[in-house]
Amino acid sequence: MSFFIPEAVAADPASATGSGFEPLIMLAIFGLIFYFMIWRPQSKRAKEHKNLLADLAKGDEIISSGGMAGKVTKVTDNFVVMEIADGVEVKLQKAAVASVLPKGTLKAV
Repeated sequence: MSFFIPEAVAADPASATGSGFEPLIMLAIFGLIFYFMIWRPQSKRAKEHKNLLADLAKGDEIISSGGMAGKVTKVTDNFVVMEIADGVEVKLQKAAVASVLPKGTLKAV
């Protein structure tokens, strides 16, 4: 005689379908999504950045991660000396180099 809460009716145990493999299949699908959308692109980007840093040479025009643009005047193992204006040089860590610009870009700016 309850007017507000309907009585719960349990399903027959024999009618329950499914096996133990569905959670494993879903876990595998999420693993594949994680691999192709997050891990693989990030590792590819890191590899490209590592190659960019290894190929730095004197005379390259670069942009730092802080937004400064300049020409490389000296490259050491961990640091890069960048000329941002005539007679003004800045020492940066190699990891702070965001990208290498095409030759002549700084003169056009």
